[in-house]
Amino acid sequence: MYQEEDFLMISGIQHFVFCKRQWALIHIEQQWAENTLTVEGSHLHEKADQPFIREKRNDQLIVRALPIHSRELGISGICDVVEFIRDDSGVMIPKYQDRFRINPVEYKRGKQKPDLSDEMQLTAQAFCLNEMLVAEIKSGELFYFETRNRLTVEITREKLEKLQEITAEMHEYWRKRWTPTVKITKKCERCSLKNVCLPVLSKKESVASYMKRRLAE
Repeated sequence: MYQEEDFLMISGIQHFVFCKRQWALIHIEQQWAENTLTVEGSHLHEKADQPFIREKRNDQLIVRALPIHSRELGISGICDVVEFIRDDSGVMIPKYQDRFRINPVEYKRGKQKPDLSDEMQLTAQAFCLNEMLVAEIKSGELFYFETRNRLTVEITREKLEKLQEITAEMHEYWRKRWTPTVKITKKCERCSLKNVCLPVLSKKESVASYMKRRLAE
């Protein structure tokens, strides 16, 4: 079990799956750069990320910006939206004296990605909710603004096991404060850190060390 001070950000899972170097640049070296995709993504999250706002619709309770964590995986973050849907076979929520099926919903700016970065982030949210509420969430949803589409994602044993492998590797990188060397792919052109990462494509030193050396020159 991890202590709170060792928690890593759930949002970083998407970065890690997309590119381990990008994750390390952001979370270990504290490098960040905005592009149109990150700005638009932040803007589109504003409505979802209104802390502690609850909305009741018939048998459904909608909670926005719900803080979550997992001591087992050592991660924490915020759920954009969690839908609590009244269900006799669901988990008991003492505050409301009723049983609910739990459906996490993650908002994304673009459209469905070819990799598992979005699905792994949603799986992490489900893992945290399972741990916190002693539940068994079998699915969640990804809402894509570009296509205005909700994609249902099954939370399978294989995905949960993959998530455990990913978070263990993230903690290992964090413990060593290690930034992987670059691997050039087509994804690099859409990366918000392209201009930070490219100057050291062929170098083994960290971006922080590179910048420090250049400033000294």
